[in-house]
Amino acid sequence: MLLPFSFLSTICFLSGATFGYFVVFPPAFRFLVGYSNDFLMSMPAVTEYFSLALHLLIAFGVIFEMPVLMVFLAKIGVVDLAFLNRNRKYAILINFIIAAILTPTPDVVNQFMMAVPLMILYEISVVAVWLFGRKGFADFQPGSASSGKAGVEE
Repeated sequence: MLLPFSFLSTICFLSGATFGYFVVFPPAFRFLVGYSNDFLMSMPAVTEYFSLALHLLIAFGVIFEMPVLMVFLAKIGVVDLAFLNRNRKYAILINFIIAAILTPTPDVVNQFMMAVPLMILYEISVVAVWLFGRKGFADFQPGSASSGKAGVEE
């Protein structure tokens, strides 16, 4: 059970980091250096460039983990399909709040570039919970893997 979650979690994180770097990072960087004019020239340092890139990579990597997290929460019984459908309007509000906090630049464009994928990921999470979250961890027994006697009948 741990291997599929680990694999999907890694794939989702890498997908989010890739999305953040190739889709969101160019406009965010253009916004930061866009204050240049005849009297003021923007010359960001390498540390500022890497700080912005790393912040966006981690933020988008983490938010792309939402479907895996929601399926896990459904498996342990914290959320279910009815709960996700019933609280969609609050999820949209929370998505915009999270996007406002996590985006490193104060412009609305970057906030939307994070909020829209969050909303899409929420809908993907609803479908994933419908497909995979219906059954809990019925086959999971906490002591079986760590006791060293897995598969041995007594």
